[in-house]
Amino acid sequence: MKRSAVKKILDLRIRRLTEYEDFKKLPDIQRRVWRHDETDLTPTHQFRISAMMGAIILGAFVKEDMVGFVFSFPAVNDGEISQHSHLLAVLPQYQGHGIGKRLKWAQRDWALKLGYSRITWTVDPLQAINANLNIHTLGAITSTYLRNFYGLDSKLNLGPGIPTDRFLMEWLIREKRITERRSGRYETFAEVALPKALERRAGGGDPQPGRPRLGLRGKLILAEAPRDINAWRGRHEPTASWQRALRRVLEHYFGQRYATVDFLSGDRCFYVLKRRDLR
Repeated sequence: MKRSAVKKILDLRIRRLTEYEDFKKLPDIQRRVWRHDETDLTPTHQFRISAMMGAIILGAFVKEDMVGFVFSFPAVNDGEISQHSHLLAVLPQYQGHGIGKRLKWAQRDWALKLGYSRITWTVDPLQAINANLNIHTLGAITSTYLRNFYGLDSKLNLGPGIPTDRFLMEWLIREKRITERRSGRYETFAEVALPKALERRAGGGDPQPGRPRLGLRGKLILAEAPRDINAWRGRHEPTASWQRALRRVLEHYFGQRYATVDFLSGDRCFYVLKRRDLR
């Protein structure tokens, strides 16, 4: 992106969308970001009625141009009221400059103003970039693993025959740790000192997952995830093998009262799992 365009992002403006003319722009942004067919787009009329019925729909603007948006709606899960965040989109030429993060923090501000304590959303466990934003940067957690949630025939999968496994993320927006994350204060974890329930095998070629270790009992446990799963898009076996291994590890430890509380991103990437009865 040219320097002039980057400077424009510093002048980014985020506001709540309430007018039909704004909602008309959202299907086109979805199309440009995800290249979805018309049948997979959330339509203008859905945004219109959702806004009237309590949804939070925020647009990010550079001058008068909408360059991204976030959409959540009122929801009830396990008897708890929340906003469920269904869409977060930033136009390709504006990605990588923190706009998605700013939209999420603005979403939190609005949710707090409306009296909410929790925002939920789904995310693919194999997507390290999303995990870093959702878990590390924002401080969302999860202990819910959803198998093939959107079906095998969904455009949301990573390739033919790859199940659309998802986390259900929980963003407990009133907690002190979330305020600390927004201020840039994070817990630190020593990767080399923590036991690993899953890590890649040594050797050349595509990194493959090793044998899951399901007998760990420590306060903190790591589970490795591929650094860039999209590099294998269209290649079934490397993607499927990581999904099978992560699914087995995460479902097991979620059942043992662990939750993902952080994500370590670097040359290698790890989920940080913590026992929920240990503070």
